[in-house]
Amino acid sequence: MSMADGKSPDYDQESKSGDTTVKVICLGDSAVGKSKLVERFLMDNYQPQQLSTYALTLFRYHTKLNEDNVCVDFWDTAGQERFSNMHPSYYHQAHACILVFDVSRKVTYKNLPMWLKELRDYRPEIPCLCAANKIDVDYKITQKSFNFAKKQGMPFYFVSASDGTNVVKLFRDAINAAVSYKNNSTDYMDEVMRELETFNSMGLTDSGFDTPDGAENKSITDGPSIS
Repeated sequence: MSMADGKSPDYDQESKSGDTTVKVICLGDSAVGKSKLVERFLMDNYQPQQLSTYALTLFRYHTKLNEDNVCVDFWDTAGQERFSNMHPSYYHQAHACILVFDVSRKVTYKNLPMWLKELRDYRPEIPCLCAANKIDVDYKITQKSFNFAKKQGMPFYFVSASDGTNVVKLFRDAINAAVSYKNNSTDYMDEVMRELETFNSMGLTDSGFDTPDGAENKSITDGPSIS
């Protein structure tokens, strides 16, 4: 999986070290905080690599799951989303996707179906997680309903790249989902959805950024955060 030549790794080939290797991509409009979320999760524990062939950047991360060594490559769009679509190579061999929008910009939420459609054109089966970023701008936003994820059967997370809220939870779940997908198992995503079923059973009307009267905040996931 050498990247010395600036080319994309082949995730279908077993690594020389025998580690499980997975690719996790982030999607969403420009400036929703995709890169900042990745950097917040990784902090100093990553090796950014330029993929000159595709003008992309990936962040390599090593971890352990159930005593197995896992090598995770988080792919960064490097601004390509400004052109409303991504190069097919961005989706190639991806094992999981984090779909991100900015709670302070309604249009980024409204564009989620567009990004999901493009993802499914290339990777129809991979697990996808939805993240509402920048909640630190106004924490009251967590009292509002965003039912896009529920309708699509995705785990949903209120997160902040700025203060770290739920960032670890989001990325650990994404890594587990990617490994489970590569191992041809849906068990982990089923577990995640059960864990978050209290949020999915709220029964709120999807009104974009509008909150039905009497709605309460029940949507922040419990999980480790970076202070």
